[in-house]
Amino acid sequence: MANKEWANNEWFRNTEWNPEIEAKFFERLRRARDKAQYLKLQAYYLAESHPRVTLALIDKFFALGEDFFLADAHLASANAHLALGESSEAISSFKKALAAERQHPGYRTTAWSEFVLLVADRCLKSEFDEALRVLAENKTDLIFPKLVFVWHGAFALIKAEREDRAAAKEHAIMALDAGKMNRSGFRRQSKVGLVGSECDGVRKKLERLCRKV
Repeated sequence: MANKEWANNEWFRNTEWNPEIEAKFFERLRRARDKAQYLKLQAYYLAESHPRVTLALIDKFFALGEDFFLADAHLASANAHLALGESSEAISSFKKALAAERQHPGYRTTAWSEFVLLVADRCLKSEFDEALRVLAENKTDLIFPKLVFVWHGAFALIKAEREDRAAAKEHAIMALDAGKMNRSGFRRQSKVGLVGSECDGVRKKLERLCRKV
């Protein structure tokens, strides 16, 4: 029974892709009622390992005319483009995800945090103003340590590039403090939303920034 339940829940969460998996996925999708949701979920799970498959699945999602999950779809596209080394296309997709969220304020994704961290970490100066605008829009949405780290870390890196040393150091310290937290503050999800090794590069930049300014 457990294996059957797992199969029922996991057919749209494949992290690998081959002709057999593809055939099974589309057979289940053909019989599914909420095709848009399953397409965007499967696309999300393949964004890093099979980015071109993700982009193809998202094209099928868009063809359905669904608008509620648009932010998720554009976010999956952004991550797929990043995996392919297509930074400009990724930025465009992040912006579309953020625009979709503004159309549906009650529906949130991780687009804002991924976008500002990408801009700050890669020093995409042409996007600094937009990143600061997105940070301002999400200043109160910091429920997990990682979001605190991303908000203050991105702000610090951008301010450092703009030679606002005092603000850069102040926010770098706040980001690094969040990075040291080992509990989220939520009783049943104490390890959710912590800063992981994926942020080591940004953490090192913030540490260097604190030593310099």
